[in-house]
Amino acid sequence: MLMSVVVNGQLVLYPQPFEPTLPWWSFTKTVLAATALTLVRDGQLSLDDPLAGNDYTLRQLLRHEAGLADYSELADYHTAVANHELPWSAQEMLERLQADQLRYRPGAGWRYSNVGYLMVARLIEHTSNLTLAEAVRTRVLLPLGIDDVRFAADRADLQQACTGPATYDPGWVYHGLLIGPLSQAALLLDRLLGDSLLPADLLLAMQETRTLGGPIAGRPWSAPGYALGLMRGPVANGQVLTGHTGCGPGSVVAVYRGCAGDASASCAVFAQGAGEVAVEACVVEHIHRYLHG
Repeated sequence: MLMSVVVNGQLVLYPQPFEPTLPWWSFTKTVLAATALTLVRDGQLSLDDPLAGNDYTLRQLLRHEAGLADYSELADYHTAVANHELPWSAQEMLERLQADQLRYRPGAGWRYSNVGYLMVARLIEHTSNLTLAEAVRTRVLLPLGIDDVRFAADRADLQQACTGPATYDPGWVYHGLLIGPLSQAALLLDRLLGDSLLPADLLLAMQETRTLGGPIAGRPWSAPGYALGLMRGPVANGQVLTGHTGCGPGSVVAVYRGCAGDASASCAVFAQGAGEVAVEACVVEHIHRYLHG
């Protein structure tokens, strides 16, 4: 496993002597949510007005409450990925999924939806009049002082980011896939939740959590929940963690932050050939160690 830790704003642990570029998988959603919330901050978007032509709001999109389906339910999607096929166009994916048919009334349920974050990405581009990469760079990465992070464009980018053959095409991640050093993921989360990119009311709104039930077998969460682009909830030791776990072919990343009084610790862990259980357990252990000794 590779690990980076930030304690009270200072990077204290990171892969050395060379820090590789790694896929951030669904931690990308946290960055997309932060980018969208800067548009809310600037008065260009509303969290709670229905989006043009839709019955759902930005808040519902970001918290997976919009009623949208997810392409993970398509058997053909998994077959195509396993066969190392070229990605479908976004339009073909949406048509195969019949994505225009909501699965429940917005706000009345919860369903993890990558399609929802494709809609967030499109909304960012439309509202900012920038490419997604440029909007993320200028609105989040640069203000937070985050370096060497970009969207993967092709299989060669992922071959650089993961040892092994370049068989997975990042085009299958329809909302975009960020790649970068693990230390920059830990720093980004720490600065996002601890600094002034977002005003206090928006930062509070970002962390308002929908609780999703009780403990998950094998996982550390005692009451898992989802906020705006953030997984959030208490773990078995009572510590509340905020961040995101992401999985892709052959690897897992988990990036979380916890606080105890005025102290804070953020931990990012990446592993190949391991599951969410082991990676999240490592995050919990190290945040507890740095906060409580």
